[in-house]
Amino acid sequence: MTFALIGAGFSGLGVAAAFRRHGIDYEQFEAADAIGGNWHHGVYETVHIISSRKTTEYGDFPMPSSWPDFPSARQMLEYLNAYADHHDLRGGIRLSTKVTRVEPVDVEAGTWKVSWERANGERGERIYDGVVVCNGHHWSSRMPKYPGAFGGELIHSKSYKSPEQLAGKRVLVIGGGNSACDIAVEAARFAQSAHISMRRGYWFLPKTFLGVPLVELMQPWMPPFAQRAVARAMARVAVGPYERYGLQHPDHRPFDRHPTINSELLYYLRHGEIAPHPDIERWDGRAVRFVDGHEEEIDLVIAATGFDVRFPFLADGVVAWKDGYPQLIGGLVPPDHKNIYFFGLGQPRYGAGPLITAGADLLCEAVATQRRLEVPLGAVLARLGSRPPRTWLQDPFAVLRQVRLGKRLMPRLPAIAPLIMGARGRRRGPRAPVAATGVDASSRAPSRRAIGGDASAREGFR
Repeated sequence: MTFALIGAGFSGLGVAAAFRRHGIDYEQFEAADAIGGNWHHGVYETVHIISSRKTTEYGDFPMPSSWPDFPSARQMLEYLNAYADHHDLRGGIRLSTKVTRVEPVDVEAGTWKVSWERANGERGERIYDGVVVCNGHHWSSRMPKYPGAFGGELIHSKSYKSPEQLAGKRVLVIGGGNSACDIAVEAARFAQSAHISMRRGYWFLPKTFLGVPLVELMQPWMPPFAQRAVARAMARVAVGPYERYGLQHPDHRPFDRHPTINSELLYYLRHGEIAPHPDIERWDGRAVRFVDGHEEEIDLVIAATGFDVRFPFLADGVVAWKDGYPQLIGGLVPPDHKNIYFFGLGQPRYGAGPLITAGADLLCEAVATQRRLEVPLGAVLARLGSRPPRTWLQDPFAVLRQVRLGKRLMPRLPAIAPLIMGARGRRRGPRAPVAATGVDASSRAPSRRAIGGDASAREGFR
C-alpha cells in the first residue's frame, strides 16, 4: 500500500515522519526546489515566529535549547532541514515536482491517479492506494479590490522580501495581522513614510509578559473564557486603550480571530513614524482615499490581505465547497471517497508543531481504520456527528484533547460502522472528535470565507 503525499512543508514533513513510524509506504511531492514550504519561499528575510520556540517545535524533535524564544526564518528553515535529516525523509521526496492532477480511479477500492510535472518539463503519473494533501494555505494570495485604479506599485505581502523594496518610497500597508504590522514597522525604519490601513479593530498583544512568551502563559486547564480574560487583562495593562494609538477598538472577543502579537507597531504609532488609517474607499492614481475622507499620496501598497485555500489539482466533485470552506468531515476527509486526506488546513492560535505531530499519528490511525471499513471513513464520522469546519481558527489545547479522543475512538469504528451506517441517518454512539487537522467542528467562532483577510504569512505555524 503506497500513498502520495503532496507538499513537504511544516505539515507535510510531519506526516512523512509519522508514516515512517507507522510503516506506511509513501512517495512525497514538493513543487519547490527545496523542503520547508512557506519557510523556504514565502516569508521575508527579517521575520521571526510569533509563537515561542517551545510551543512551535514538533512534539518528537525539540529545537536547540540555546535558540532564542522567537527563532528567525533562517533558524526555522534550518530546523525543518534538521527534522528531515533526523527522520531520514529526503529519499522519499521528489523536489521541483508539481502535482497537476489527482483523480479517483476506483471509488470502491479508494485508489487514486496522481499526475505530476517536473521543473524540466518531464511528466509522469501513477496510481496510488491513497493521497494526503498537505499543500499548505499560504501560497494563493488574495488581493484587495477597491474602486478606481492605483497608479503606483501594488504587491501582496508574500512578494515582500527585504527592506530594500521600501527605501525612499511612501508605503501603505493594508491589514492588521502579524505580517502587516511587521512590514509597517520596517517601512517606518526604511521608507520615506509609512502608513497602515485597517478596516476594523484588532487585538494587539505583546510577545512577552512578565518576561515570558505570551503563548506560554496560556495553560491546558484554561477554558476559552479564562484565556480571553487573561488576554484582555494583558492588553489593558501592557497596551491600554487602542484608541490612544489612533486604532479602532476590536469588534470581536479575543481569540475569535487571530490576535496580532506585536508590540513594535504601537511603539512606532506613538512616535509618529507610522500613520494609521481606516479602510480604503478608492484609488485615484497615486492618491489613496480612505473612508474618513483623508487622502495620501502613495508609491507602494503592500496588501497583507491573506490567502485562499485551494486544491487546483483536485478532480471536480471530490470535495464540495460551502461558504468558502471545503466540506471535509472533521476538516480531514470527504464523506464520499476513501483514502484521501487533507492535513494542516487548521490555523492554531499558536504552536503548530505539537499539533502536527499528534495529528499525524491520528492520521495514520485513520489510514489503518479505513482499511477495515467497507464505506468511506468520512461517512462514518459524519454519522457520528462530525462536521466540516466553519472556521480555521483553533484552540491548540482543544485540538490535542480531540486528538487523544480520536485515537481511542478510531480502532472501534470498524465495529461501530455496520450499526450506525444502517441507521438511516440517525446518530448513534459517541460524538466523533475532530480529525487529524484539529478543526473543532463544534466551534462557534465567526465563519470566514478563507484564511483571514489579514492573516500573517506564518500564522499557520504558531
